[in-house]
Amino acid sequence: MRPLLFSALLLLSGHAQASEWNDSQAVDKLFGAAGVKGTFVLYDVQRQRYVGHDRERAETRFVPASTYKVANSLIGLSIGAVKSADEVLPYGGKPQRFKAWEHDMSLRDAIKASNVPVYQELARRIGLERMRANVSRLGYGNAEIGQVVDNFWLVGPLKISAMEQTRFLLRLAQGELPFPAPVQSTVRAMTLLESGPGWELHGKTGWCFDCTPELGWWVGWVKRNERLYGFALNIDMPGGEADIGKRVELGKASLKALGILP
Repeated sequence: MRPLLFSALLLLSGHAQASEWNDSQAVDKLFGAAGVKGTFVLYDVQRQRYVGHDRERAETRFVPASTYKVANSLIGLSIGAVKSADEVLPYGGKPQRFKAWEHDMSLRDAIKASNVPVYQELARRIGLERMRANVSRLGYGNAEIGQVVDNFWLVGPLKISAMEQTRFLLRLAQGELPFPAPVQSTVRAMTLLESGPGWELHGKTGWCFDCTPELGWWVGWVKRNERLYGFALNIDMPGGEADIGKRVELGKASLKALGILP
């Protein structure tokens, strides 16, 4: 079987087999030193293997929180719920948890600010049935969105595992999702966080306020010297807002410990 075909089949499969996972002592030490309970998983497309910390948790589904903005953007743009990533959507005029959310924004700006009310407006424009059909078409986590279109990714019933996050994001990185190529290209550009000579880092954070304990996500992918890696981290955040910096901090440290980021 050709390597690329094997990779595609693996990304679409529900769970990794035991032989495809390697524990990383370096990442284990980072989590231990930080005193953080959570998981980090990396999938190396070329080597066709997973490496990370706490495989059991990596296979456990949690509410995606704002990491779902990636899928929400893909669906909204593909069905024309917005004209483009630069169309400004209203936040609704009501007080929000963060002042930064109290602004009308385009999707391009809202995904950077993780503006929840703007993406809730996008979800309402998509509508329940079109959202349900597209979440199912993506095979996103448990694909359950319930009956309320604008909060299922924040409080459930939608849930996804860290391993499933890596598979979804690598399909986006390679343009293999069931959406128009220009839409996937736009969303890839929206998720770009950092870049340098020969490398790019794409990602999205998430924070479940209603989880007990609160839950933090950081998911994405790295392209480096023609190699491609998908990653996902989720951690318990018993300190709430005091712990939000640990998501990216621990995620970047893990990527560097594995030699993925310069």
